[in-house]
Amino acid sequence: MADKRSKRAGRRGSVALAALMTLALAGCSSSNVPRGFDIIAPTTFPARAGAVRGQLLVVEPKAIASLDTERIAVRGPGGAYSYLTDGAWADRLPKLLQARLIQSFENANRLRSVGRPGDRLASDWQLLAEIRSFEVVASGATEVVVELSVKIVNDRSGRILAGRVFSARAPAGGTDAVNVSTAFNGAVQSVMREIVLWSTGQV
Repeated sequence: MADKRSKRAGRRGSVALAALMTLALAGCSSSNVPRGFDIIAPTTFPARAGAVRGQLLVVEPKAIASLDTERIAVRGPGGAYSYLTDGAWADRLPKLLQARLIQSFENANRLRSVGRPGDRLASDWQLLAEIRSFEVVASGATEVVVELSVKIVNDRSGRILAGRVFSARAPAGGTDAVNVSTAFNGAVQSVMREIVLWSTGQV
């Protein structure tokens, strides 16, 4: 009987130890997850005379593999990429930019409706974008660089109506994720505001 009781006690101890190890590992893994940072869409736009017209689809921007990620990219001398360890974007960068571009157009209220492919929107135009730069430049004074190549396409004919490259730079107060994300938001809002004003002027 004593042997059976000791075996049961041993099994209970093993189960308890395994549970404690699981909790400990969960705590370690959660503490290592970087904080997520969002991109804020611009909210103020100059008033536009005339009726709100047309429907636009914003396609998810294209990006090279180094930027098609949640990680915040840092470009050092020679063009080598590394990533911040104390923060990350709240989603994959192309998907996050797509969401904030849509929000920017909605905030401007210059089109009848705006959506993404798959929203069952009978669109008149598509906005196609490519992320050329979206990184911290760490050589010399730390700054962030945002550059998007944008095209407006007639969704019925497939003809490109217009294309333009939008870019902005902003100084960062440091290389930590808080300072870097603040700088990115300043640059991104400038770029998105210009994209909205230019795009709605083309259609």
